Amino acid sequence: MSDIFRFDPLTLPPECDALRGEVRGFIAEERASGRWRGESDFASSHSPDFSGRLGARGWIGMTWPKKYGGRERSFLERYVVTEELLAAGAPVGAHWVADRQSGPLILRFGNDSQRQDILPRITRGECFFCIGMSEPDSGSDLASIRTKAVPVEGGWELNGRKIWTSNAHKAHFMICLCRTESVDAGDRHKGLSQLIVDLKSPGISIRPIKNLAGAEHFNEVLFESVFVPGDRMIGQPGDGWKQVTSELGYERSGPERFLSSFRLVVEFMRRIGTSPDPRDAEAIGRVLAHLATLRRMSLSVAGMLQKGETVNLEAAVVKDLGTNLEKEIPEIIRLVARRGRSPNHSDMMEEALAYTVLNAPSFTIRGGTREILRGIVARGLGLR
Repeated sequence: MSDIFRFDPLTLPPECDALRGEVRGFIAEERASGRWRGESDFASSHSPDFSGRLGARGWIGMTWPKKYGGRERSFLERYVVTEELLAAGAPVGAHWVADRQSGPLILRFGNDSQRQDILPRITRGECFFCIGMSEPDSGSDLASIRTKAVPVEGGWELNGRKIWTSNAHKAHFMICLCRTESVDAGDRHKGLSQLIVDLKSPGISIRPIKNLAGAEHFNEVLFESVFVPGDRMIGQPGDGWKQVTSELGYERSGPERFLSSFRLVVEFMRRIGTSPDPRDAEAIGRVLAHLATLRRMSLSVAGMLQKGETVNLEAAVVKDLGTNLEKEIPEIIRLVARRGRSPNHSDMMEEALAYTVLNAPSFTIRGGTREILRGIVARGLGLR
């Protein structure tokens, strides 16, 4: 077992401690300015202005080469910045996907024209991406997608649909997983490719999927004879499956996979104060113990990324355990916090609780459902 899953202990180097202090100072200045208030879910926040201020400090694309606008800092330094921003509930949603996975994907598999054109804009906080993977009737089975791109003069013609696409209505580009060859009955993973799609292209329709509160975060995206230039193909045609599994490793292992409910934990601790009753203490102790364990596991994965190691299995474990905890936190706090409270009582904790309960059903869907993740783990153990 230990040879398959590795979560080696990791101690952050001194430069990370110095950087953490710098980030906290920046956050304190931001809060004092009143530009934003802490959000309960990073994925729903969206502030291009804030992304621009982060970019000016060099905190987007931190690990990328300087020639593409990056700062060539370590994955561990990036981890510290990410952790502090999420813990503060900062509005990072605009640049999040581009920084976390689309940019690294282009850096690793894209051509130099794509890197020179797109990556510097991402690092400045000016270019936002969404992920075009899920489709209607496909569930989490990415190999069954039907969105198709066929060669035409100068590029590709794209037709199909994507669904549950976060922030597509606010993004500039989508990295679209599509089929460029007929399905191979022996291996459905063959013939898949990834295209960088300009979402302002003719033939694209973006339809909101509103939640119960009427807010728009998810979208359905339709492609009807959309032309995509040939130089927007990432890597080689047919390499999409290899690339997309690499991309999901970035998405699944970070602190966002266990900190989406963190604002609720903070507000609950503020309410109960320094002398909680036994039941409150038990609840917060249980939550913090899980968070501390997941943080150690996630940091270990960041260390492996720093070394250039493959993290698919470890990332799947972190994501599955982390998002399950994110869903449990509002239930744990809801049960203990309701005791003795007036139904008309309103405070920051109640607001955070309501917001987290509303968004919690999506936590275990983002980045792959638990069934898919556990299938990855089962394969890693040789069970399937």
